[in-house]
Amino acid sequence: MASKVSPSCRLVFCLLISAAVLRPGLGWYTVNSAYGDTIVMPCRLDVPQNLMFGKWKYEKPDGSPVFIAFRSSTKKSVQYDDVPEYKDRLSLSENYTLSIANAKISDEKRFVCMLVTEDNVFEAPTLVKVFKQPSKPEIVNKAPFLETDQLKKLGDCISRDSYPDGNITWYRNGKVLQPVEGEVAILFKKEIDPGTQLSTVTSSLEYKTTRSDIQMPFTCSVTYYGPSGQKTIYSEQEIFDIYYPTEQVTIQVLPPKNAIKEGDNITLQCLGNGNPPPEEFMFYLPGQPEGIRSSNTYTLTDVRRNATGDYKCSLIDKRNMAASTTITVHYLDLSLNPSGEVTKQIGDTLPVSCTISASRNATVVWMKDNIRLRSSPSFSSLHYQDAGNYVCETALQEVEGLKKRESLTLIVEGKPQIKMTKKTDPSGLSKTIICHVEGFPKPAIHWTITGSGSVINQTEESPYINGRYYSKIIISPEENVTLTCTAENQLERTVNSLNVSANENREKVNDQAKLIVGIVVGLLLAALVAGVVYWLYMKKSKTASKHVNKDLGNMEENKKLEENNHKTEA
Repeated sequence: MASKVSPSCRLVFCLLISAAVLRPGLGWYTVNSAYGDTIVMPCRLDVPQNLMFGKWKYEKPDGSPVFIAFRSSTKKSVQYDDVPEYKDRLSLSENYTLSIANAKISDEKRFVCMLVTEDNVFEAPTLVKVFKQPSKPEIVNKAPFLETDQLKKLGDCISRDSYPDGNITWYRNGKVLQPVEGEVAILFKKEIDPGTQLSTVTSSLEYKTTRSDIQMPFTCSVTYYGPSGQKTIYSEQEIFDIYYPTEQVTIQVLPPKNAIKEGDNITLQCLGNGNPPPEEFMFYLPGQPEGIRSSNTYTLTDVRRNATGDYKCSLIDKRNMAASTTITVHYLDLSLNPSGEVTKQIGDTLPVSCTISASRNATVVWMKDNIRLRSSPSFSSLHYQDAGNYVCETALQEVEGLKKRESLTLIVEGKPQIKMTKKTDPSGLSKTIICHVEGFPKPAIHWTITGSGSVINQTEESPYINGRYYSKIIISPEENVTLTCTAENQLERTVNSLNVSANENREKVNDQAKLIVGIVVGLLLAALVAGVVYWLYMKKSKTASKHVNKDLGNMEENKKLEENNHKTEA
């Protein structure tokens, strides 16, 4: 256990101090320590062999000593003086190194290590410096807004608990702000905590803003000295809301459109470039000299073509600060004459017109039964194929959704007209009777047969196209028959008949029989002639053979005679 130094020993030691000497070569030695750390001070003296004891003291501002620690060289015991500020904070090692825990600002003193022998006292001074890093600076008491062309307090930059004092600097967009008369004013204030001796520094900035300061960041920093030298800590950036008056008014149409058409809803929006922006405006509509007071928007619903014109808005208190825009409401009218359902008779004349009225050039398209026509229809003499559903469609290509269309359903009526034809089968045994009918509405066809005959195929009909179709009967008459075709629709009933003779079939059959007999007789005669010719040919062939043999015998006899004549001459 460390013990306290007795008063008598203290007196003896004080007498020895008068003879103390500073060891040559030992100058000022400084120990830097961070606030709250442990201060370690080596004695910096070589321990003499005849050492009696070692002792540490510090000096008061008036130079008087205060002893704080004692260590005997023989007993190896350590004693600490009754100094309240160092109670339980000191530690003295065997080599007389003194450690002070939990460094405080009050520890900034001149400490001296003393080694005492029987005949001398040696001293080594050490200067202790304590540093405390300040807290990160922050901008407080910020102005809710700044107004242009007015010198106004922007805020306070505060940095707490530092030692020694920190130095605060203000920045605008990263550039240092310096005091300027009437534009920048900086006030500095320092407070010291009586207990900790730590400083809190505050810098207040007054600043005259302009519109160029909009969205500009302001920061501050604190520069301080620590054990390793000078350092700087920066605050977070702050952007201030800057108020400035409106200098320009603009007007726009919402929602933005390339073109406005009849029936649209449009909203006029008026904006001022001030901050805060104006909340109310005066709106002036075409043909209305008196303005309408409203918020920054004014809505027109279901606009018509007469809404085309110039629109204007202005500030409530500054009518000359205004803006205007021109709005064109596009329109498209279509008139089809005739339209709806129209019924005409075949051969009638029907003029058709599609009239367009629009705010700009419009395209026109004609359709018939969903098929596009190359030109507009014109009917000088109606036919059944002219019937159908006609549509005249127009549009303004530059205006989305502006289209119009009208339709005409044309019905061409006509009483039934009949044409009958007859076709005989190549065999001659049957005939095909066709009843061609034309008319609208579609006539119904009925057949009537007068006389007897076999009906092979009755009432086969073709498709009804463009007011025309036919019905046919295939008949093999046994006697003269009359076929009657009746066509009837809502307009009229038409009848036509065709006589078919059975003799035509018999004559043709007889003619065919005669032809067959003639062919057979001809074939027999041809065979008889061929037989006679062949007999004559064979007879002539035998006679010719006999003459040939006789001629050959005479030639041999002549040859022998010549041979004999040659021998005689020889």
